[in-house]
Amino acid sequence: MLRTPTGGAGVGTATGDDRPMSIGTVLLRLREEFPEVTISKIRFLEAEGLVEPQRTPSGYRKFRGADVERLAQVLRMQRDHYLPLKVIREHLDALARGEQAALPSGGGPRDPGDGTLPEPGRPTAARIGRAELLAAAEVTESELDEWESYGLVTPTAEGGYDAEAVTVAKLVADLGRFGLEPRHLRAMRAAADREVGLIEQVVAPLRRHRNPQTRAHAEATAKELAELSVRLHSAFVQSALHIRLH
Repeated sequence: MLRTPTGGAGVGTATGDDRPMSIGTVLLRLREEFPEVTISKIRFLEAEGLVEPQRTPSGYRKFRGADVERLAQVLRMQRDHYLPLKVIREHLDALARGEQAALPSGGGPRDPGDGTLPEPGRPTAARIGRAELLAAAEVTESELDEWESYGLVTPTAEGGYDAEAVTVAKLVADLGRFGLEPRHLRAMRAAADREVGLIEQVVAPLRRHRNPQTRAHAEATAKELAELSVRLHSAFVQSALHIRLH
């Protein structure tokens, strides 16, 4: 178990001057520690219930120092511990209630085998083993074998799994309780692959650029496009259900 991360510059710590901030001001504060954060990312975290800024009568967001610090905590836990947003939200909500909650470990940076660990804060691909995936997702060997045969969960070239594999496995298991079998979910995987292809087309010119900053911008752009794609897919599903069920 990991304790709540307290590192970082405390970009959003409330001070005596706690005047409301626009989302643009919040972005500037967060970028001191998180250069790749975007306005779309902040809006996405709001939509996921990680932060609840006040709204003016005209609908504009107004953030307080506590909101910015909460966003910084979320981004640190994503960056340093590779935790799903649901876990992060539940953890922060427990702390807000005054509970002494430990932060669950989540497939963060691992020992590469030479006795050294990645530098703190340095972006690193999270890798977990098969046994860890089974335990974290609470699934059986046979279930994971079947999901892999349909391409729903895919091991890395080194034989491990990335952190998102846990999320995928849990969602596949949850959908299975409604009678949706792996063969039914292949279309979702295929649609996701097509979306990835579109994102790669957009960022490919940036990744080929000689300027390192431009290549870094490609990664940030890809993440933002992925978040927007997920939100659009969700909106399509919700809209279609509303039309068909009413």
